[in-house]
Amino acid sequence: MPELPEVETTKNGIAPHILNKTISAIEIRQPQLRWPIPAEVSEKLPNQTVRDVTRRGKYIGVHTDAGTLIIHLGMSGSLYFVEPNTPPLFHDHVDIHFGAQSPVLRYTDPRRFGAMMWQEGNWTDHELLNHLGPEPLTQAFNVDYLYAKTRGRKQAIKQFIMDSKVVVGVGNIYANEALFMAGIRPTRAAGNISKARLAVFVEKIKLVLAAAIEQGGTTLRDFIGGDGKPGYFKQELKVYGRAEQPCRVCQTPLKEIRQGQRSTVYCVQCQK
Repeated sequence: MPELPEVETTKNGIAPHILNKTISAIEIRQPQLRWPIPAEVSEKLPNQTVRDVTRRGKYIGVHTDAGTLIIHLGMSGSLYFVEPNTPPLFHDHVDIHFGAQSPVLRYTDPRRFGAMMWQEGNWTDHELLNHLGPEPLTQAFNVDYLYAKTRGRKQAIKQFIMDSKVVVGVGNIYANEALFMAGIRPTRAAGNISKARLAVFVEKIKLVLAAAIEQGGTTLRDFIGGDGKPGYFKQELKVYGRAEQPCRVCQTPLKEIRQGQRSTVYCVQCQK
């Protein structure tokens, strides 16, 4: 599933090619994604100029004067460019056209868990976004904030940090990695972690996300960035996907468990 670095990479990949371009047409071949694509998308986007492309959590906002097209990549969605008149494949559900001579922005989604929604006015007022926590790479996400949020919480720290109401974009891959880098066992109760250890955890979350963005995200199965290239951060993973392999620090075989139906991999020696 594309996580924050993959979504940021996609946004950065498509933005230079669509900024200040006028949308000539929207071609929707499959209107039923995770939710039906609202009629406003096909009614209001044509003839609008793209003023900005931004990200909030795992959502991409394509902003026009009429409103914002909100895109979520779901489990297997991706955005990429094709030449005009390129025949669509079976899972290519939406094309955004920018004139007869311009490349077409194509949305493909084999599992159809992604979404395209519409919002007029402030796009973060949309019901999918208005409850989201702070962005992890901003100053709003800091140790004072996280310490206050964790007090009294018995939930395991890994599941806690993956809650988008607490902080956005710390998905399964990067939660595993940041916890390892901070030396925190993923099963430890969030409320039982000291402020000093949480300060390290916040630092490592920021570090691992920034590094993944720098390298274009993590390609595991379906993800391809908006520039059509895979992400290379998989080569840097220290624990995720490495169950039973030796810890890169102490050589102890890494342990894998399930938390909230997600794979958790950690080192029983390095993480306490």
